[in-house]
Amino acid sequence: MNEWNPKTLLGKKVRRGEITSMKEALATRLPIREPEIIDILFPELYDDVLDVNMVQIMTDSGRRVKFTVTTVVGNRDGYIGLGTSKGKEVGPTIRKSIDNAKLNMIRIRRGCGSWECGCGNPHTVPFAVTGKSGSVSITLKPAPSGIGLAAGDTAMSILERAGIEDVWTFSKGHTRTTINYAKAIFEALKETSRMRVGEMQREGVGIIDGVVEKVQVDQKEESE
Repeated sequence: MNEWNPKTLLGKKVRRGEITSMKEALATRLPIREPEIIDILFPELYDDVLDVNMVQIMTDSGRRVKFTVTTVVGNRDGYIGLGTSKGKEVGPTIRKSIDNAKLNMIRIRRGCGSWECGCGNPHTVPFAVTGKSGSVSITLKPAPSGIGLAAGDTAMSILERAGIEDVWTFSKGHTRTTINYAKAIFEALKETSRMRVGEMQREGVGIIDGVVEKVQVDQKEESE
């Protein structure tokens, strides 16, 4: 990381220490074009390879093999990224896919949107959201605390790295197509930040944007 020489304005500001959090980086509205920015802003980042698909192509010169890799990265606290990459070798393609996922990092909202719970902690999605990709459609619905992630392995990996602890999932379409399934979940998580939320709803459901600040946790404990 010491050898990193940033080329973008945002990268230079992060390198100089003028920006120390993802919230500040997003507030600048500058595009994130260097994965090293994410490495600095998130010292603890968790990644997972969701799918490695091998494609064989017959050409005049013989058989060629290419790999398509889908990965997810997240801080398990309100930020998630999804990336894909194609290449001739698995290792470099995985690393490139992880870098692409870092460049696609988004901030999501969490809350306690389940009428069965009402704990006020940001453990699930604040309201039902739907994401689509290809033929796949995924709906995430708030679940009470303790239910866990009622989802398949791919969805579970993405939701865990986003910081979602409890959720109901309902899917339609060809869900065995991992890349479309993953993109649909990612789009659903995007919707949590796209929807307009009133102040009363924000307070009633306990909606949190991105990272749960320690100050907020301490205030919650004191009120209890």
